[in-house]
Amino acid sequence: MTERNGDRGEPPAADRGDVVIETRGLTRDFKEIRAVDGLDLTVRRGELFGLIGPDGAGKTTTLRLLAGLLKISDGWAAVAGRDLTREPEAVKPHIGYMAQRFSLYAELTVMENLRFFSELYDVPPRERAERTDRLLSFAGLTPFRSRRAEHLSGGMKKKLALACTLIHEPPILLLDEPTTGVDPVSRREFWDILTELYTGGTTILVTTPYMDEADRCTRVGLIYQGHLVRCDAPEVIRAGIGEELIELQTDQWREAQVVAKDLPGVSQVMTYGESLHLLVDAAEDRLPEIEAGLEAEGITYRSLRPTRPRMEEAFISLVRDREREGLR
Repeated sequence: MTERNGDRGEPPAADRGDVVIETRGLTRDFKEIRAVDGLDLTVRRGELFGLIGPDGAGKTTTLRLLAGLLKISDGWAAVAGRDLTREPEAVKPHIGYMAQRFSLYAELTVMENLRFFSELYDVPPRERAERTDRLLSFAGLTPFRSRRAEHLSGGMKKKLALACTLIHEPPILLLDEPTTGVDPVSRREFWDILTELYTGGTTILVTTPYMDEADRCTRVGLIYQGHLVRCDAPEVIRAGIGEELIELQTDQWREAQVVAKDLPGVSQVMTYGESLHLLVDAAEDRLPEIEAGLEAEGITYRSLRPTRPRMEEAFISLVRDREREGLR
């Protein structure tokens, strides 16, 4: 493995200032597959940082590397000032890592799970009861303290897993797709908890395939095929894609989709129920042309208006631009 560090081959100082997570050229190979490819990432103390991308983008592998659970194939990474290429075990007391499938013990109650993880993390005995009660209240699980984990809803299991991750009060959280597979209400409640942790000073790195969750983060890294496509505040990413969005609502959306994709200035047409989202070079300039094109084909519509691009449109636009440049 090649260590990276500026001009001298030494790793950059990850414990400087407020930087708590840093990677340079981070790479992980699985035989012929490169899951993470030269990733440069910096997360500052107190950030709620989202690593956003589709399934298979490299998000889970990145978090497992940062948690010291996988060996780095190439490049360099540090968490809490600990060099993961040299001392991966040293990072573990400083992080709380929540995997996609957190290993709760189904036959144990909520309270018993928390007690087990407090012992596993060597929480001082005199502090266990107070921390457990506080986390039960924080996660909204106090009424369910005697319920077995196997009888909890999906959302409750996620909140219990987070409470177990927090029992040793880690300053850094690494959360791997914590809201996958839960209902919308539970997703919102979980993110409310994360926001409260963030405002309390905890540094959070969370991965998700849900583009709408990006807007809840202070900064976002868009990852695709192991590459970091863009990293910035959500509003900056949306504003910087170089294209604008037109929303078309029509009962003839299939016919409208065929017509719209061939109109001048339209680079992408995406479906959302009965609505179509058209990425265009200039919304106000293209509106009359789109209107004329639809009318020429006898397509009626309820609404045709410019609107703000969402993170999903921004991600698709950035990936398309990257592929045009001949990059993976």
